[in-house]
Amino acid sequence: MSSISTPTSPPTSPMPPTDPAPALENDNETPKDWMELALSKAEDSLRAGEVPVGCLFIYKNEVIATGNNTVNETKNATRHAEINCIDNVMKFCEKNNLNYQDVFRELDVVVTVEPCVMCAAALHELEIRSIVYGCPNDRFGGCGSVFDVSSLYKYKVDVTSGINAERAMKLLKEFYQGANPNVPLEKMNKKRKKNKKEAGIIKEPVQSPVVS
Repeated sequence: MSSISTPTSPPTSPMPPTDPAPALENDNETPKDWMELALSKAEDSLRAGEVPVGCLFIYKNEVIATGNNTVNETKNATRHAEINCIDNVMKFCEKNNLNYQDVFRELDVVVTVEPCVMCAAALHELEIRSIVYGCPNDRFGGCGSVFDVSSLYKYKVDVTSGINAERAMKLLKEFYQGANPNVPLEKMNKKRKKNKKEAGIIKEPVQSPVVS
């Protein structure tokens, strides 16, 4: 994946596929506790005019990376919260002289919305331990809503859904019901006009018949 920088140390030999440990098995914090923090990151995204998705990467009961969507800011459609977190974990590994493969295998990912197919595939490629998400992603979900990415992999990631789903969905609705400040005004006006036409608010003018 192009967004992941090359590690300074060579990777170890791939380990044989194994079942991951249960999500947050011995942690002091619960998935709901972690989700509260992820939701606060999603609220930051909403205030910044980004799709409100917040994400945490947890390693040995410590948050080592947080992420928001920065698609509008960067004008890069791949800069989802999970991808930004992956980049931050790579920096964490380089700074602490850790093997990135070993770290990812012990990671729990907490994200407010079901990862899209792209992000779910990236997380499976890295063989993370678990994914905990809030509301489903009915348009792009890669954990079963649209496509189950896990069907492509022998290594199975533990997935838990529905944690604070209502709050996560509420943030999404607030974003899509409001005006995205990063969308060009001309494009926004066209979309509004189209929506009004579809709703029957604006009707095309009817031409009068020509009398010969």
